[in-house]
Amino acid sequence: MSSVRDIIKKTVINAYKSRVNKVKTDKNMIVFDSSTGTNYTGSPRAIYEKMVKTGLDKKYKCVWFFKKGDRPDHLPGRAKIVTFGRWGYLKAMMKAGVWIFDTRQPEFLVKKPDQTYIQTWHGTPLKKLALDMEDVSMAGENDIAAYKESFAKNAASWDYLIAQNDFSAEAFRRCFAFKGEMLKVGYPRNDVLFEKDNEKDIAALKEKYGIPKGKKVLLYAPTFRDNEYGKGREYKFTPKLDFDLLQKELSGEYIVLVKYHYLICDKVDFEPYKGFVYPFTGKDEISELYLIADALITDYSSVMFDYSILERPMYFYAYDLESYRDELRGFYFDFLLEAPGPVSRTTTELVADIKKYGIICSDDFKEKREAFQAKFHTYENGNAAERVIHTIETRG
Repeated sequence: MSSVRDIIKKTVINAYKSRVNKVKTDKNMIVFDSSTGTNYTGSPRAIYEKMVKTGLDKKYKCVWFFKKGDRPDHLPGRAKIVTFGRWGYLKAMMKAGVWIFDTRQPEFLVKKPDQTYIQTWHGTPLKKLALDMEDVSMAGENDIAAYKESFAKNAASWDYLIAQNDFSAEAFRRCFAFKGEMLKVGYPRNDVLFEKDNEKDIAALKEKYGIPKGKKVLLYAPTFRDNEYGKGREYKFTPKLDFDLLQKELSGEYIVLVKYHYLICDKVDFEPYKGFVYPFTGKDEISELYLIADALITDYSSVMFDYSILERPMYFYAYDLESYRDELRGFYFDFLLEAPGPVSRTTTELVADIKKYGIICSDDFKEKREAFQAKFHTYENGNAAERVIHTIETRG
């Protein structure tokens, strides 16, 4: 039996579909969102802020979508804010000449032929995606055939898809069944890693986030686990990392920034580690944390590809490698063979690796680092946002 909420949703969607082709497209209107309206981060933000910097927010009518309660404290430029998922969002989607998003939008949306959809996506993949997946255990998804069908239908609406390297371009073509134009320009969100990798800007970022001076900074940024979520379909933060041991062994020399994946909604109590652990959520811009961090700790997350631009040490805490690789997701390449840093299975091993290698890129991994960068940074040069904007400006 349908609930009142379901009936209202169906009525609104039907009203939208009956009007969408009657609304005239405004070529100079651009809509943005990141993580389906939950954050002001990533490549959509970088593209928009480049437009603001160059005055193009005066030429274009820019609209940002945010879910209720997720609006940022400050939004530069002249963008209008509209609540994601409400009628104003649907009206803007009907009218906008350009859509810029980093994740899939609702399946019922209709993209008209004179609208341009730029899908920035959100990372080079190690773990298998979409049509390449053999099974699915994500929140709200348990039918792999339906999941693949939905994904392929969604990707068919993308006119452009951004790739960081040829490896991604090839994987995206296949796993998304993508037939549009691949923008091999690098990720706009990484432009800042070229622009602000200097002492002055890093010091300003540390002051912004209240990071103490005189301590080495580790950034712990793991991915989410598809099968670890609660009743509300919210993903949990269950890293199996012994923070007590980390604090005991490393707090004299280090602090740890903990950055959740944007899908994780857990509120973890880090109060016992105050002064050692500095928690951040999906709403915080991770590229700024990259710049602050002297070294990265991750697992199978795409953060490894972005962070390696900075040519700083990376540690891989892979406590569940076999189950994640062989049962949960599957990998596109041999992780153990290509990882450009030590891979540990326990917190004890991780601590030992950090004490051994510290924040200096060890010659032990020089060949792997060079091969990693050659393979995954083909198109990163700090001008990705500018090149995406050129595509917008010159579209038909």
